[in-house]
Amino acid sequence: MAQQPASTSFNRRDWLAGAATLAAGAFAATRVDAEEPKLKGRIHHSVVSWCFASHWPDMDDFCQKAKSAGCESLELVDPKHWPTLKKHGLKCAISSSHGFAKGLNHPPHQAECLAKLRERIDLSADFGCPTVITFTGMRSAEPDDAVGAKNCVEALKQIAGYAEERKVTLALEMLNSRDDSHPMKGHPGYQGDHCDYCIDILKKVGSPRVKLLFDIYHVQIMDGDVIRRIRQHAEYLAHIHTAGNPGRGELDQAQEINYPAIMQALVDVGYQGYVGHEFIPTRDPMAGLKEAVAWCDV
Repeated sequence: MAQQPASTSFNRRDWLAGAATLAAGAFAATRVDAEEPKLKGRIHHSVVSWCFASHWPDMDDFCQKAKSAGCESLELVDPKHWPTLKKHGLKCAISSSHGFAKGLNHPPHQAECLAKLRERIDLSADFGCPTVITFTGMRSAEPDDAVGAKNCVEALKQIAGYAEERKVTLALEMLNSRDDSHPMKGHPGYQGDHCDYCIDILKKVGSPRVKLLFDIYHVQIMDGDVIRRIRQHAEYLAHIHTAGNPGRGELDQAQEINYPAIMQALVDVGYQGYVGHEFIPTRDPMAGLKEAVAWCDV
């Protein structure tokens, strides 16, 4: 048996002290004030609109809150609101498209999905939104996983060239199919429910403009090994989402994901995209958002 290094206890004390300092900083950042937080700038923070829309229904107010939390973007927002984002100096990091119920895995849905993707590629290119979301779609008796993947590859190859031409990236999202407690905490029946399954589709498409939406919450539930996967698939990362697990709540110490370490891994692999905070608030939403930004500021 290997001898334990003499420095182990010191390192553990160091780690605990560092974690306490980070937690204190995150707590301090939850104070709601008008001044934007001083951030390191290595992580580009975004906030996902659907989670907070019921709390902040006025778009001007939402934009102000996003900025005061340290976010550079308000994402998955209806394009009709993009001028309001621009007025407040915010980007839209990723645009919505065809939704996950009808996806590219079913040929009868492909024409509708591809038309919506083309429309959103055009709007995004004109506005300066770098990424458009896309989905495999749900499982059914037909197609099985292998056929579903083949169908996705064929559909994505039809639109990849146009995405390259307009310089917009399509981000295929992996979703968890395990959590059936809430319509947005999990997606039972979703076909692209494993990281390797989605990556295999992307490799077969072979376009620099067709990549992965790496949702840390969903990856943790289905596959785990998050940091190794980030390092392994760095070239395929188009966009990142966060949330606490279990429960898709805040990024706090009541959940299991080590977000500072994961953010450091993103920095280490040279990730330059956005990190979209997509948790469902269970307490004061502004405090939770500021805490998430502080926790991920590495």
